[in-house]
Amino acid sequence: MTGQIVFISALIITFGVFFYTISRIAALFRLTKPAFAVKDIGKRFILVLKVAFGQTKILRRPVVGFLHAMVFWGFCIILLGSIEMVIDGISGTEKALRFLGPVHDFIMAAGDIFALLVLISVVVFLLRRLFLKIRRFEGIEMKKKSHIDAIISLSLILFLMITLLGMNAGYIKNAELTRQTIHGAYPVSRLIAGFLNGSEVEPFRLLYRVSWWSHILTIFFFANYLPYSKHFHVFMSIPNVFLSRLDPLGKITNMENVTREVKLMMNPETAFSQAATETVPERFGIKDVEDVTWKNYLDSLSCTECGRCTSVCPANITGKRLSPRKIMMDLRARMKEKGPGLVNRGKEYTDGKSLLRDYISEEELWACTTCNACARECPVNINHPSVIIDMRRYLVMEEGSAPGQIKAMFSNIENNGAPWQYSPEDRLNWAKDIEISIN
Repeated sequence: MTGQIVFISALIITFGVFFYTISRIAALFRLTKPAFAVKDIGKRFILVLKVAFGQTKILRRPVVGFLHAMVFWGFCIILLGSIEMVIDGISGTEKALRFLGPVHDFIMAAGDIFALLVLISVVVFLLRRLFLKIRRFEGIEMKKKSHIDAIISLSLILFLMITLLGMNAGYIKNAELTRQTIHGAYPVSRLIAGFLNGSEVEPFRLLYRVSWWSHILTIFFFANYLPYSKHFHVFMSIPNVFLSRLDPLGKITNMENVTREVKLMMNPETAFSQAATETVPERFGIKDVEDVTWKNYLDSLSCTECGRCTSVCPANITGKRLSPRKIMMDLRARMKEKGPGLVNRGKEYTDGKSLLRDYISEEELWACTTCNACARECPVNINHPSVIIDMRRYLVMEEGSAPGQIKAMFSNIENNGAPWQYSPEDRLNWAKDIEISIN
């Protein structure tokens, strides 16, 4: 009974802290602007199965991708066993889902096997982080805090797998020595239990209980640590893939406020109407976090900081300052900095800084070729160019700021109706000496 009270208390605290954190994040989402209507639900579910659960983008790098997929699939399977642990903790039972029979056996066996696979994968990841200098893990945006965060998260996962295998091995030995029925199949833990010598029941019962409590309490702690770490993508990646923009990557969307103004002015009946004259001008593009859409912010929270986007960026590869990963990390950091002030004091709040220039420089923005290699490579379907393009729009439409070559192109379009400096009358001069014979 005491154990149940302690467990229920820990569970209530876990949910309380978690929902408090989520409510703060939800308040930040309310500061953002609309993005697009969520349609084509069937296509989105297929995309989730393919990209999120199938890990197709991750598996483009076969070895590391397979190890990462093992961790993801392992968590999905082990989560089912964790649900049983929660039921056991609340009710005071043991193996509450054993009534499922063969299904329960399969869940336990799969979780036991994946615990070993995840453990091996995490050890490989830790060794890579600690002893190998992986280029895509480096960059001006990758501060010491990011590396420490990765080590902590991987260490917690490693501890979870060790305690899970310890729990299963202790359960098997305890059941064997007390001649109780073993509920579930544990191929890996049974091998481990075979190496554990001793005829006393108490040490193995203690191993089981200590591992059980260590495992479930670490899960509770991990669930509340994730929203404050880069591994928040554990929660956000599947929703982000589901809410992906389904348009082709190269498609640049029109600005609704500009389109509306043009339609009003092109229609004689509405050009001088009350709706046209009373329209309050909105900010064009993105200057700070209150200008981003909910999808932009969701992208930033889903960023795994894996660096796959930056590693394929042609601008970054050729030595320019642009790093698509940095764009997402800066957006997330800026919202964390300014968001609470906007929530508490309203949209008029300012701290004298902005996402543009204080976090992201003009040089970075204009280095982007909008090739969309970053968006194509991202394993959770983040669309980096959408933020970059909207920040450029602010620079051009609000400040008239752009590189000299682009300003010259704008001037040519205004004067000549084309990006070139030649007069429209001279546009066909190249063809004047061409003779065309018509048979």
